[in-house]
Amino acid sequence: MNEQRALPQAAAAQSFFDRARARLTLEVPPALSDPAAKGARGDLDLNPLLWERAGVSATKPAAVLVPVVDRGEPTVLLTTRTQDLASHAGQVAFPGGKIEPGDDSPVAAALREAREEIGLLPALIEPLGYLDLYLTFSGFRILPTVARVKPEFTLKVNPSEVTDTFEVPLAFLMTTANHQRRSRDWNGINREYYAIPFGDRYIWGITAGIVRNLHDRIYG
Repeated sequence: MNEQRALPQAAAAQSFFDRARARLTLEVPPALSDPAAKGARGDLDLNPLLWERAGVSATKPAAVLVPVVDRGEPTVLLTTRTQDLASHAGQVAFPGGKIEPGDDSPVAAALREAREEIGLLPALIEPLGYLDLYLTFSGFRILPTVARVKPEFTLKVNPSEVTDTFEVPLAFLMTTANHQRRSRDWNGINREYYAIPFGDRYIWGITAGIVRNLHDRIYG
């Protein structure tokens, strides 16, 4: 039995969190603020030669929270963005946004955004470490923070940003057989991307790419 299939067993949560603590750090990568620095992943992972052809510059530092809820069977908490947002409207997303001048760190930005968007209190969140920097076609340099979240939360969504929240079993997201590769046209360029359908939810693009990076960093 592989480790992804073993996740739902009693020791699943401890196994994941132990691995995350061992494999991730909270050291901020230089590439977050320096586009010339190496060490980033992103929308073009599946087509790395298309980045220059696309003519896109990812220059805006951002942070998201990857909240892994410490249940008997761990889950990942996700949001659905409202339809009237300027970017990625209506898509499944992690809580997060731009890193503001007043944020002490990417972790601080991720915690602030999670509280503003869905009312998730910082006291319930234990940051474990950063994933790889993720560059997007929409111009962001996203640093995801993986965190352990205590399940005793009561959420309150900000209706101007989020329509609802839902949880997906971590075991489902960490099973690579559930990761589909799809493609679509973007300004005349055939982009490939990850998609992870879950019931009537469609996780794709940036969020699915970050999920894939979570798998690679923890279990790869």
